[in-house]
Amino acid sequence: MTTQPARAEHSGPESAPVLDVSPFKPSLVKAVFRDVTSMHVSRSAAWAAASVTRTVLTEIIDGARRAAAEEARKKLIPGDLLSAIDRNVELEVGNKWYDHSPTFQGLTGVLYDAEGVIVPSRKRSQSRKLSAVVGAHRFEAGVKKLLRSQGATAVPAMVRDLDGIASVFLTDLARDAAMVVREGGTKRFGTVTLEMPGEPAPPPLLKDSLRAPSNRRRDGRTIGRDDILAATTIQLFGGNLRQRALTEAREATQNTSAG
Repeated sequence: MTTQPARAEHSGPESAPVLDVSPFKPSLVKAVFRDVTSMHVSRSAAWAAASVTRTVLTEIIDGARRAAAEEARKKLIPGDLLSAIDRNVELEVGNKWYDHSPTFQGLTGVLYDAEGVIVPSRKRSQSRKLSAVVGAHRFEAGVKKLLRSQGATAVPAMVRDLDGIASVFLTDLARDAAMVVREGGTKRFGTVTLEMPGEPAPPPLLKDSLRAPSNRRRDGRTIGRDDILAATTIQLFGGNLRQRALTEAREATQNTSAG
């Protein structure tokens, strides 16, 4: 039998700390992947993708909180999202959502009132009619849970943006993971080596181990954890956020099987 990653709230005092990726359930992750590819998604791959998405959203929320604090506000508004991205280019992910959100239409031309509601504008009347990207809004519950875990609250427009960014980011991650499998997996993209602070670097893999057979390499139809990690390096270009996402994904999947 396989075991799911231990969750922080159920860990005993002697348990190794493992991140709780529950805001974005593996079942929801797999639903997103089904929209993109017919490939099978392993249990560990689903947990890894959920963890990476959580890491990205957590960093965005943290940046927005700092922007709001500078204005002595506790509730996050879309303007805080723009400030977070402006200050940290690593947070610029899920770009396709930008075309569907009033927050990013014209950028400097978007105005909000004290409650984070967009001030009407004739120039934005057409852009506001754009429908959300396919699959958006299914992450709303996870976004709200993540906000609560960070001690933050947000206006509906901000929740909608975080929801949309999460959906687009995970969809892009799924596409890249499928591409990694189709184009040779680790044989082409290389393995992902994770180094923990204060620990010696792991020894290099032997050539024979890179050629070791796996279900994914045999059938070419299964997305595994390493494929998600490879896709993460494609999606996240910033060194700090990328390394944090890879490390936390590894921790979140250390108790799962590859199946």
